[in-house]
Amino acid sequence: MVSPAVSGSEMMEQDSYFRFSVDNAIEMVLFFDQEGRILYANDKAKTLLGYEDLKDCHITEIFPASFQKEDGRLVIRCALGQTEQDMDAYRKNRTCFPVRAKIFQNEAEPSIYHCMADDASERNYLIRQNDQADQEMEAAMKMKSEFVANVTHELRTPVNGILGNARELAELETDPGKRRLLSLVERGCSDMNAIINSILDFSKLEAGKFTLEPRKFNFRNMVDYVKTNHSNKITEKGLDFFVTISPEVPEYVIGDELRIVQILNNLLSNAYKFTSIGKISLEVVRTAQVKNRVELFFLVIDTGIGIAREDQDKLFKSFSQVSASTSRKYGGTGLGLNICKQLVELMDGSIRLDSEVGKGSMFSFHIWLELPAKEDGDIVDVVTRDPRAQLHIVQMMGGPGAEQVEDVRKFGEPGNLKEIRAKMSKLSLSVEMENWEKAEMFCETIRQLTQDAPPKIKSAMLHLKMAVQKGDYEKTMASHAALQEALEHLTEHTEEA
Repeated sequence: MVSPAVSGSEMMEQDSYFRFSVDNAIEMVLFFDQEGRILYANDKAKTLLGYEDLKDCHITEIFPASFQKEDGRLVIRCALGQTEQDMDAYRKNRTCFPVRAKIFQNEAEPSIYHCMADDASERNYLIRQNDQADQEMEAAMKMKSEFVANVTHELRTPVNGILGNARELAELETDPGKRRLLSLVERGCSDMNAIINSILDFSKLEAGKFTLEPRKFNFRNMVDYVKTNHSNKITEKGLDFFVTISPEVPEYVIGDELRIVQILNNLLSNAYKFTSIGKISLEVVRTAQVKNRVELFFLVIDTGIGIAREDQDKLFKSFSQVSASTSRKYGGTGLGLNICKQLVELMDGSIRLDSEVGKGSMFSFHIWLELPAKEDGDIVDVVTRDPRAQLHIVQMMGGPGAEQVEDVRKFGEPGNLKEIRAKMSKLSLSVEMENWEKAEMFCETIRQLTQDAPPKIKSAMLHLKMAVQKGDYEKTMASHAALQEALEHLTEHTEEA
């Protein structure tokens, strides 16, 4: 017997039989100390988490929701002992997967903790399949959803009529002011159609009438289509845009391509809407396979305004946004993310958000798709392995990091002033081209960059914003010059000091 006074790591060194058993266990085993440093990880843990060695890692990197560091000490937010609990384990490449875990405190040495966890991906997948089968038997119609569906169908006809007439008038009109008003009408009708589509999708989902239409499609072509749709407007806003697909992702899959595009469009549009500085990234990796079904994990990462932890639960609820001011400022019905959540769940997956105010957001979701079969019935798992064609997800995280973005947000820093000058130049060019929509976009970015500026600069910024909103060329250029003069005066004063 090993002396009870020895630590967990010493015990394994002394007892080769115990070490052999733990190393070859079918579940993940981790030992860590009271500061959270991982002392030992068995082979299963290294394989599941994607590490060659976990000894230099911290338990908060693996289970960030259950373990946190506060004031230099480890805070445990999960149960200890025989209680089996659901947790999310994070791999080295920042994707996560569900586990069923038990956390023990070493009785002989209380400063040592043991974690034993099983990968619950397949189990959860089978549970979701059973739940879905039960739900399909319930086929209940909801009066509210039927009413909403009928009303939105009736709305579509007059909206499309207004849109068509506005477009015809825009082709005949030569006056710039009237053309601008017609473009606003056209934009309003397009927004209304988008709202109608969202409400129709929502009503179908609520009534249980929504069905997926799976078919075989080229996955990379689909992602290229999404990238093309968003690339121009993102880069025009002065943001970097990165798209990465892991080499392990199959080339062809079977699923509802239209609805996957809808989810990605919604998440990327939100990232674009709430990000003024930095970058937006879309990443896709393959994380699991059960027979002829494959799990794909998507991450949409931005360096935008971020969302407070207490507000994050609101986002996936129907007709809900973070706040009324957000709705007024950025628009939207509050249905998009709720629809995304329901669509993801129809594909046997789940969606989650990791965000921090001022440091951006990461929306991640996983879905299950089928792999196509050859004529002889064998499963075709076509994987692109050319390293020149696709970059690995870990190599993807280029562009400005959180620290750089934080430097840009802080008024008066060199990066902040440089970004303001760049956006003011683009604002001036947009006004010269009478593209007031883009001018408003750059104006809002400058406003965010000058939030902590002295009163004189904030006042000049307010006058510029009012002039841009009115579409007044003379006042806009005068306010632009006034703001530029105030910034130059501040810069000169700072240099002299």
